[in-house]
Amino acid sequence: MAVRFQQATDDLAETHEINVTPFIDVILVLLIIFMVAAPLATVDVPVDLPASTATPQPRPDRPLFLTLRPDLSLLLGETPVAREALGAALDAATTGDKTQRVFLRADRAVPYGELMNAMNALRDAGYLKVALVGMEHEEPK
Repeated sequence: MAVRFQQATDDLAETHEINVTPFIDVILVLLIIFMVAAPLATVDVPVDLPASTATPQPRPDRPLFLTLRPDLSLLLGETPVAREALGAALDAATTGDKTQRVFLRADRAVPYGELMNAMNALRDAGYLKVALVGMEHEEPK
């Protein structure tokens, strides 16, 4: 007499699929961390900028210099000009050619905000090609 015992199988069937739920949880946590950390990366840090060591660009035949002096007065070439008359003076100097490059020079003592005001005045007058002029600094060899 043969007896056959049937075993109870409480084991679940094996699945051959990847469980992505933990992966999604980790990705969401990383996303939140980067969203919080990204604005912190744009904090302004006081820095003393060095002089430029870039190779100088060739100078045009007749460069148009706008100079911002320490007393915040403007000179177009060597002629003093009022801020209100800057647009008309630039049009007269360039014969209306608003594509001509304007070389902006500012004294070291001029506050950065005043330099930006001069650049805004140039932009308002329609002159978008502005080159900042600085001292050439050669690195020691």
